[in-house]
Amino acid sequence: MNIEGAMTAIVTPMRDGSPDFPALERFVESQIDGGIHGIVAVGTTGESASLRVSEHIEVVEQTVRFAAGRVPVVAGAGANSTHEAIALSKACEKAGANALLQVTPYYNKPSQEGLFRHFEAITDATDLPIILYNVPGRTSCDMHAETIARLAALPRIAAIKEASADMKRAGDIVRLCGDSITLLSGDDFTAFPLLCLGGKGVISVVSNVVPDRVAKMCNAAKEGDWAKALEMHYSFQALSELLFIESNPIPVKAAMHLLGMMGAEIRLPLTAATEATVERLRDCLGAEGLL
Repeated sequence: MNIEGAMTAIVTPMRDGSPDFPALERFVESQIDGGIHGIVAVGTTGESASLRVSEHIEVVEQTVRFAAGRVPVVAGAGANSTHEAIALSKACEKAGANALLQVTPYYNKPSQEGLFRHFEAITDATDLPIILYNVPGRTSCDMHAETIARLAALPRIAAIKEASADMKRAGDIVRLCGDSITLLSGDDFTAFPLLCLGGKGVISVVSNVVPDRVAKMCNAAKEGDWAKALEMHYSFQALSELLFIESNPIPVKAAMHLLGMMGAEIRLPLTAATEATVERLRDCLGAEGLL
């Protein structure tokens, strides 16, 4: 399975306090119609931190069913407890996921050796490819390039979603790992620069809204059409900025509601987007010809 290109970290539609599976089915279909290369279910954008475990697994199961093998489905399965991450990984594998997204353990602040052993234990417990996820701004845990290089030598470690926004770090990963691991951008602002450094794609929030543009950027980069890739990069930058003016996924859920794809419901402790954010999103979506 190729883990590259434009992969959407999809939101989890909700209605009356529970996942809204009819809306999820429509949404997955729209993503595939938009040319997206893969779907990441129940990551940060999918409210993994506030879903019940049973809901988490059901969202993965239903996403796999709706995608029907047309694009790979990556399941968020990370936790700050190694035992919990292994249990989630096994459940997501049973649910039919094609790969796993494993975030660095948050709150615990493990050492680099602790990080290596955490991910090593997960690789021993599953047969699925694993995408490592480094996002120190959320986890207070930063995985160094040297640790990533150690992990890249393990079976099943396939890719790294790098969301430190550190271009030197990204370059170090490519320099140290070469083709032994696939570098993916973990945020939309750094997607194009990471492609230029040797990255192979992005796990994107903005592609919830404009999957076609993000896919076209990745396609152009793969084909060596850097002028087209840069054009696509700038085509969604204004929208990207707005999608992070409040905590993700608050703005992107509001955007999807404005587009008529799903309700705006979000689970506590997150709250609905402010009126000011909704108005700015409405103006931006209108200016982009999306409303």
